[in-house]
Amino acid sequence: MEPLVSPLPIHGNSVQQRWLSCCSLRTLQTWIPILTWLPKYNLRWLQMDIIAGVTVGLTTVPQALAYAEVAGLPVQYGLYSAFMGGFFYCVLGTSKDVTLGPTAIMSLLCSFFIGGDPVYAVLLTFLCGLIQASMALLKLGFLLDFISYPVIKGFTSAAAVTIGFGQVKNILGLKNVPRQFFFQLYYTFQKIPEARLGDVVLGVSCMVLLIVLMKMKSTLPTLSDEHSATVRAAHRLVWSAATVRNALVVVGAAIMAFSLEAPNRHYFTLTGKTSRGLPPFRPPPFSEITPNGTTISFTDIVLDLGGGLAIVPLMGVLESIAIAKAFGSTNNYRIDPNQELFAIGVTNIMGSFVSAYPVTGSFGRTAVNSQTGVCTPAGGVITGVIVLLSLAYLMPVFYYIPKASLAAVIICAVTPLFDYHHVIQLWRVKKLDLVPFMVTFLVSFWEIQYGIVGGLLVSVAMLLHNEARPEIKVTDHGFLLMELDSGLSFPAAEHLSHVIYNHALLVSPPRSVVLDCHHVSRIDFTVVNEVRDLIQQFRLQNVTLIFSGLKDCLLEVFKAADLELQHTDSVEAAGERLLGNTHHDWEPVG
Repeated sequence: MEPLVSPLPIHGNSVQQRWLSCCSLRTLQTWIPILTWLPKYNLRWLQMDIIAGVTVGLTTVPQALAYAEVAGLPVQYGLYSAFMGGFFYCVLGTSKDVTLGPTAIMSLLCSFFIGGDPVYAVLLTFLCGLIQASMALLKLGFLLDFISYPVIKGFTSAAAVTIGFGQVKNILGLKNVPRQFFFQLYYTFQKIPEARLGDVVLGVSCMVLLIVLMKMKSTLPTLSDEHSATVRAAHRLVWSAATVRNALVVVGAAIMAFSLEAPNRHYFTLTGKTSRGLPPFRPPPFSEITPNGTTISFTDIVLDLGGGLAIVPLMGVLESIAIAKAFGSTNNYRIDPNQELFAIGVTNIMGSFVSAYPVTGSFGRTAVNSQTGVCTPAGGVITGVIVLLSLAYLMPVFYYIPKASLAAVIICAVTPLFDYHHVIQLWRVKKLDLVPFMVTFLVSFWEIQYGIVGGLLVSVAMLLHNEARPEIKVTDHGFLLMELDSGLSFPAAEHLSHVIYNHALLVSPPRSVVLDCHHVSRIDFTVVNEVRDLIQQFRLQNVTLIFSGLKDCLLEVFKAADLELQHTDSVEAAGERLLGNTHHDWEPVG
């Protein structure tokens, strides 16, 4: 049977060829990674994904409730933000381990820009998703490379201190403590006499229990088949309890609060009333009507969010990609950073339809996912179902969760983010890298966004300084040999000219120079123009400037600029030329 439509011949750059390329299975697998592993899915993978998904779900629910407190939102918004990532990352993500949801750092960042307003939070989620997805489609992920490691570590260390200390007020049962770090520090200490004994005892007990369980998990020995079934079962029980320690502590605290609750006597500060049921699926709000009837327009909300529209999406992507790369390296697979950017963007866009605030990858939950043997991103679907079931049936129970127990969960979760070993490593490797680290760390206590921007500016300034001041090694061989260690671009042109003038042209008598360009791979018009002036000055003073080891592409640039210069293939040939020996390995260009 003949085809209904005759096939057209495919030419090299035809529209049809490009269309077929875009619609090929390989391209679809690139944009929809589930197509690469779903055809191979089997019962064993399903079993492991269910175990991992349930385990992560039991970790996610208490953490989501706690992180909503960090963001300054009602606790249910933490759960609203915790389930959409599992479904969409399963389809679009490239890491089997990563779990998307609310995190301590993302919650802290949001708290600075949304002011506790759910409308601002949901709209920020939508706009963050748009920005992230657009960056992925335009292949702008390389912009993240300009955020250096010292800036990231300075930010996470400051965030750990800010988040951790911000929960001390809940451990002590204090109220009306400002959110700004320095005011929070002052008023927390000022209000210590008002601390509630029940909250203090419960909060400290929860922290001790969490630390003990965490230490038990990290010190558990590896068992072999030689151990008895009883020992292996006990080992598995301890490991499981330590893995879901957050859920155990929060549930235990809620049961205690419920059993001790009396009409006129409250031993603990409770979470209180929460909205029941699943969030409605609806577009994010683009305006807000305040209780006094004033309408806040979309433009006004965007202006209020300000720098959050840059910092929140960038830091969210950076955190998630760093986690994906780390676990990909550990478990021997590669991730696609641009696709990760797209997956997070789509997750945030769709999350805004269920009243979520911005999400990213969670290191702690990703570690749990990996350790429980997850095989595919489908484990996130199971986690999402656990969160949905909690929203549907457990919201009335959350009324009795003491805030002190959630505070203990948060403090224990963020403590590992502050690691002084990184400071020691920076000092040993490159002391100058401590400058952006310290700028980011210290300024972040004033305003977190200013800390990130300040550290970023210092890092970029250091990068530009290296670009503008390349190292030039000068040695004397009867002539001056100047060795360049990197490319030449317009910021370095004046520096190169300055070094040559000081060492060769402003001395008496003037010296000839061989410029070793073996490591130079790029130049621009400013450099070409500067070289033209230098050659003219050398001619006026009857000395020679020879370029050695220029690559063919750079010779073509000089030819295109109609610049006549002397060039040899090696420094030895240039030396023989200058010292008067007979050698014809060089030839003028132009």
